Amino acid sequence: MPRAYCTFETELGFCGIAWSDTAGAVMPALFRLPEPSRVDMEERFSARCSQGHAVPPPVIRSVIEMAKRHLGGEPQEFLDIAVDLSEEQPFARRVYAFTRRVPAGETTTYGELARAAGNPEAARAVGLLMGRNPMPLIIPCHRVLAAGGKPGGFSAHGGLSTKSRILELEGVRLSLPREGAQLELWPVAQHSAD
Repeated sequence: MPRAYCTFETELGFCGIAWSDTAGAVMPALFRLPEPSRVDMEERFSARCSQGHAVPPPVIRSVIEMAKRHLGGEPQEFLDIAVDLSEEQPFARRVYAFTRRVPAGETTTYGELARAAGNPEAARAVGLLMGRNPMPLIIPCHRVLAAGGKPGGFSAHGGLSTKSRILELEGVRLSLPREGAQLELWPVAQHSAD
């Protein structure tokens, strides 16, 4: 369980990050994408963190700075950041590991991640894992689409609008459909669709 957390402001709103400290290894354990209110963000973290709000240690400050730059339009890669997924099951850890390998400017699908994680029939399970991703942005679930380039879901504040906005910052234009309209996707580069 994460011990401490802090909130911080980005160009898109207030984010939060919580970290664990196991045997001196400080790692992000939870991350929340921007919301309009710092108070709401504080409430989301306070009940889950045993030590409450704290000054972030250097490794977490580095992640915060990367997140600020990313959400300010300077895409960052978080792949080298060690993360605490100790509470996740093995399949989830594999899916999240493959998700982390999808670079900014590219997308993948739930089905492709299911195949990569060793269970090609588990696309729906992958979708559920993306919906409860403990560290969006660090584990870039916004880069995961449904089959055929459809946007899929997005559980962060703002839903698909937030997903579209973050993808746009990375060079992927996701045009959300109006009722009954076809979705258009213009990625910089895209893995093959399901």
